[in-house]
Amino acid sequence: MLEILEDNWLLFLIGQYPHGPVGGLAMTLFLAVAGLSLSFPVAIALALARLSPRRWLRGPATAVVYVVRGLPLIMFIFWTYFALPLLTGHAVGGVETLLFALVIYEASYLSEIIRAGIEGLPKGQAEAAKALGLGYFPTTFKVILPQVLHNMMPSLVSQFVSTIKETSLGYVISANEVTFAASQVNNQLMTQPFEVYGLLALTYFTLCFTLTSAARWLERRLAAERGGLGAQPA
Repeated sequence: MLEILEDNWLLFLIGQYPHGPVGGLAMTLFLAVAGLSLSFPVAIALALARLSPRRWLRGPATAVVYVVRGLPLIMFIFWTYFALPLLTGHAVGGVETLLFALVIYEASYLSEIIRAGIEGLPKGQAEAAKALGLGYFPTTFKVILPQVLHNMMPSLVSQFVSTIKETSLGYVISANEVTFAASQVNNQLMTQPFEVYGLLALTYFTLCFTLTSAARWLERRLAAERGGLGAQPA
């Protein structure tokens, strides 16, 4: 396994770059970060629509969330892979296809995290903002969401871990991420699949375990902050 890593570490890390497109672990991290970042505004919109008293907003948002969360990501990857060329009129690469599918998929999951965070805040927060004369949008974006986003940091890191693992499905459409790089190494060697994919598993485990530990540390820190605030005299 060490010999495979010594001979192919650059392919695992950045793909064929600079003699080809960036790939490997660098592309996996890019897809995870970009997918989560681009899905965030969509997730906020879905969460607010789900909490809206207006049925024409709440109904479609609820339907989108339930449908997306009820189907596997691979379905959206295939649909995107075949639908985007029809809509755009030209071929779309595997990376762009996977990124588009991730944005749709992650937005639905993030929206439920945000919605739960909003519902978990004391109602006095919004009432106090209204008493000060703030309207709906200033109350939401200056009072409610900053607190929600602060509290949901551990959940956000955990979702990032899930997104990293989900990028491996890009292998089926030749998105040049780390699983695809491992398959290229395996095709070159032919006789050491256990070692190659064991190295891939170790890469995922190390990265995800590190981020999961960070999420637990954030959760403990936030719990300590809440405990400290609760212990302050009125």
